[in-house]
Amino acid sequence: MKLGRVVVMVTLSAVAATSVFAAGIPRLAKQGGAVQLLVDDKPFLILGGELGNSTASDLQALAAVWPKCAQLGLNTVLAPVYWELLEPQEGVYDYALVDGLIAQARQHGFRLVLLWFGSWKNSMSCYAPLWVKANPDRFPRARDRSGRPLEILSPFHEANREADARAFRSLMRHLRKCDGGRGTVLMVQVENEVGMIPDPRDYGEKATELLAGEVPAALMQYLVSHRESLRPELAELWSKSGFRTSGKWEEVFGPGERTEELFTAWYLCRYVDEVAAAGKEEYPLPMFVNAALNRPGHRPGEYPSGGPLPHLLDIWQAGAQAIDFFAPDIYFTDFANWCEQYTHAGNPLFVPEASRGEQAAVYALYAVGQHDALGFSPFAIESIADPGSHPLGEAYRLLGELAPILPDYVGRDKRAGVLLGQEKQKAVVNFDPYVLTVAHDFTFKWARRPENLTSWPEVGGLILRTDRDEFIVAGSGIIVTFSFAEGTRQVAGIAQIDEGSFVRCRFVPRRRLNGDESHQGRHLRIPFGQFGLQRVRLYRYW
Repeated sequence: MKLGRVVVMVTLSAVAATSVFAAGIPRLAKQGGAVQLLVDDKPFLILGGELGNSTASDLQALAAVWPKCAQLGLNTVLAPVYWELLEPQEGVYDYALVDGLIAQARQHGFRLVLLWFGSWKNSMSCYAPLWVKANPDRFPRARDRSGRPLEILSPFHEANREADARAFRSLMRHLRKCDGGRGTVLMVQVENEVGMIPDPRDYGEKATELLAGEVPAALMQYLVSHRESLRPELAELWSKSGFRTSGKWEEVFGPGERTEELFTAWYLCRYVDEVAAAGKEEYPLPMFVNAALNRPGHRPGEYPSGGPLPHLLDIWQAGAQAIDFFAPDIYFTDFANWCEQYTHAGNPLFVPEASRGEQAAVYALYAVGQHDALGFSPFAIESIADPGSHPLGEAYRLLGELAPILPDYVGRDKRAGVLLGQEKQKAVVNFDPYVLTVAHDFTFKWARRPENLTSWPEVGGLILRTDRDEFIVAGSGIIVTFSFAEGTRQVAGIAQIDEGSFVRCRFVPRRRLNGDESHQGRHLRIPFGQFGLQRVRLYRYW
């Protein structure tokens, strides 16, 4: 009888969420060729910062964080919700931390993205409640090659998944009641950096049995229907069997750890999908899963095997239909390459974690400029010692000014991002018929270089084409020259460059930069160490 009443309550809650609150629910929608986060039906760009893992567990300590976030120009804070504190006893829920977090965010004028630290956090199950962790017979653990149980809940057991899904459902039901229609909470991350370590897979009895069995039909159907667009790593692995459309895991993909990782990815994403679906029945906010990236040169298990990694995105897109997108936590070098990989098959880019170093400022500009990112968020934002002088604040100021007009400039013919450094000192951007060459400021012989630098720092920005012969450039440490394609008789001249800002969607000029600052009409320059926004108007002569 108790189970029956729960089912009825869930059904009624689901109806209420879709019929009463739908108008006020933040949502994702494709507008102007890019996926946008809509709040009150208006595009919203997340200028974010993620809290350190423990900060949101202390409301008194949390109260001191908001002024720092304001100094950095944030409009959104990413904060964990801890399963062990939400459900300290089975079926007994404590929403005090969630309510306090939302109340403080509203008081200080911030939006929130909540991070569900449920079954897994960085692969481990450290945030599962003690009543789960201390009962491995009921809530089985993953096992390593030797059969030793790990501090990781196994994704192959229903009891684990159902307990997590019940708690997540409870959280989302509570959010609907306390925040439905208000939009303080924009999105929810389901789990955190899921994956198996230190081996590619769970070596428990049930997992081993399933690995010896057939590849699920749902996965095979997806792969067959998307064969032409699959990631090359997956297509190459599948091709070795002649693209078999059914069979056991090793028959279809071959023996070895790469197949074990595919197997792990499928069952992880099915687990996460059911947790997310339970929450969406209560309150259908946008939901995503983040990834701890596959460290170059390392084997599955040496990084969290089976997570929503670039080479596994097809598996996750096939099996996690309740998840809206997949997001990279980027701490490695080659930021631009990692961003590019997370635009696979229409996946919108959002960076929920990144280094909070000074380079974060140009990363934010690049991600938004080049990939129409939903937003950007350095990790442990409260750990920045001097937020008033951190360049992230300057980058967020520029993005905040541009955010209202960005939806009008989507597509490669209207918007671009550039990111330069020691290895890549120049980039070419085509805005037909113009060719823009963007160079690192240190290529300019009169640029001032700090003496303590051992290599060229990363610089960059974004470019908008606002008219046929007009561009907006925002960034730091870049020099832009303008020309036409080779063989064209016309020459591109700089009519004027104005430094200024956007106020209520209109550019307000301050300084005219047609002298030394433009190298007597040769280029547009925003020096290293400065952040600026400039409008350039071109003319043509021959």
